[in-house]
Amino acid sequence: MMLSIPPVMNGQARNSSKLSLSWLSDDSNSSVTTSDLATEAVNPWDIALCVVGTVISCENAIVVAVIFYTPTLRTPMFILIGSLALADLLGGVGLILNFIFLYLLNFEAARLVSAALLIASFSASVCSLLAITMDRYLSLYNALTYHTERTTTFTYLVLFAIWVTCISLGSLPVVGWNCIEDETSCSVIKPITKNNAAVLSVSFLLIFALMLQLYVQICKIAFRHAQQIAVQYHFVATSSTSTRKGISTLSVILGTFAACWIPFAIYCLIADSSYPLIYTYVTVLPATCNSVINPIIYAYRNPDIQKSLWVACCGCISSNFSFRPRSSSDV
Repeated sequence: MMLSIPPVMNGQARNSSKLSLSWLSDDSNSSVTTSDLATEAVNPWDIALCVVGTVISCENAIVVAVIFYTPTLRTPMFILIGSLALADLLGGVGLILNFIFLYLLNFEAARLVSAALLIASFSASVCSLLAITMDRYLSLYNALTYHTERTTTFTYLVLFAIWVTCISLGSLPVVGWNCIEDETSCSVIKPITKNNAAVLSVSFLLIFALMLQLYVQICKIAFRHAQQIAVQYHFVATSSTSTRKGISTLSVILGTFAACWIPFAIYCLIADSSYPLIYTYVTVLPATCNSVINPIIYAYRNPDIQKSLWVACCGCISSNFSFRPRSSSDV
């Protein structure tokens, strides 16, 4: 996800937004004027990504701090939400560092470090979303045994495996799987190779397909539970309304995730470094915005996190907050 601009003309024009296409073009005879450097020193798209990274970092830093400093938020559900927030936080930091490395420290090592951090963090974010989805499914499918089988230790082991895998994926460009030596093998995101980008994109699409299947199963289970409650307690209207509300929420969650990530994943599969850079920016910006939306969907809507924030900010608890125990099946 590193949108790097190689130095040209002995490094004098590395910050020109017109030159952001230079590593995508085979034309080595293009000229740069002084007015170009003066008026287009920083690419607006890079500024937008840096701003998004700052918002992501601030939002998710709050979530991480709340979960870390609140002893009652130690259940598997909140541990998974904390992993998601940490991954998005690192992704936001990566976008900020990407901007700094691009315009202030434009050398190969910095580009590789930035690419590694972005790949690892956003991969961990997507995998944490999958883990949250699986946790919600299992809490419904095995409702009676969920709390005994899905212990905190088990959750930490799952997250350990996720983070080791994602860090390994992120380290691939650093250990040599990059296109710095051969720019013809570059994907739409330099210095990631086309093959590396294809592997990441296919992996994402498989994860999305699995999440879709799990949410379909969650909807089926929710409908079945609603029908059983309606038959037993004769609350047909209330049960149907609650189920429809839950299904609508799940649709928003999955639809938002798909709208943010699928365009970029598909574009990485079909495009290469010869495509105009503007297409990369147009698809990568919504993908990063998913990390802006994640804490709103998974953290700030949760009454327990709201209560902890209220305590941290005001030192008191509003009577409007519910103390009802929350489970992973709560959407």
